[in-house]
Amino acid sequence: MAAMQDEHERSLAFAELALNQIKALRQPAMPRNYEIWYVYATGYNVELNQAINEALTTGGRLTDADLERLHDCYLSHGRTNDRIDRIGARVLSEIDDMMSLLADTLGTTATFGDNLEGASQTLLLATDHEQIKTIVERLVSATREMQQANTALEDRLSNSRREISNLQTNLEAIRAESVTDPLTGLGNRKHFDRVVSDAVRTASVSRRPMSLLMIDIDHFKSFNDTYGHLTGDQVLRLVGMTLKQTIKERDIPARYGGEEFAVVLPETPLRQALMLADDIRRVVMSKELKKKSTGEILGRVTLSVGVSTLKPDDDADALIERADACLYSAKRNGRNRVICETDPEFRKVQPARVA
Repeated sequence: MAAMQDEHERSLAFAELALNQIKALRQPAMPRNYEIWYVYATGYNVELNQAINEALTTGGRLTDADLERLHDCYLSHGRTNDRIDRIGARVLSEIDDMMSLLADTLGTTATFGDNLEGASQTLLLATDHEQIKTIVERLVSATREMQQANTALEDRLSNSRREISNLQTNLEAIRAESVTDPLTGLGNRKHFDRVVSDAVRTASVSRRPMSLLMIDIDHFKSFNDTYGHLTGDQVLRLVGMTLKQTIKERDIPARYGGEEFAVVLPETPLRQALMLADDIRRVVMSKELKKKSTGEILGRVTLSVGVSTLKPDDDADALIERADACLYSAKRNGRNRVICETDPEFRKVQPARVA
């Protein structure tokens, strides 16, 4: 319930920012423009944000043609499908070429077989040296043609293997891109939903411990409003980098949404999860933030963290809900702290999230 309330509040905040941008730039409030500015407000699509910032810095405005280009380049939902379709077409073309070459090689093989059979019959009837010489020369020529056909087939097979390997690499890159947050390099919400469900299922079967961290950047909205989206992006990258550097190899970090992060901790009991959460909190707080453009010291970032551990009858939703409730108990109790469900500050029933 708390998660749904927060998602509602966050989406309304993004919507307000998007409409404000449309008003400020006097653009039509059409769905395409709203989508562009809504995604810009979330900061999820770093390439889109960079393109918009550069265009505004250069020209001070965005024309309708600019908006159309931005949408096509960075938001069109068919881009991934188009890339997959193109790779699929190349695979089919490669298969067609191979089938054609195999058919030609089979024809050459059949001809070679006929030549051998004919030569065998002719040799039985040969009566002089010249006849035998002619037959042998024909056999040598046919063998040479067969060798050339085999060499061509081997070369083509080798090229096809390389081409298909490259296509597989491209498909893997598309798959990775679809589950990666471009700003932080962490897994995105889609990736998190899958891995947390897999981890819960594995832990339930193996009866091994598992924990979950839900992390929120304190006062991020006011920080973002004060210093701008580019500095806000810097904060998000700082937290993402800290997660990568602090967690164990088996742990799985993700950007859960907006300024909220999550870390799935397989094979981790509650005590170890609490220690890791506090390590992350202290490392982030120890780093002084500086504005790149001016060198201005902006202060330090703090985190609130909620920790839950898997119970026998839990599913992924129950685990997330408890960690989420712990997170917002941490925010209600002063922020910049770690709270788990065994702490006295934790209240399971959460009437509403802290803004």
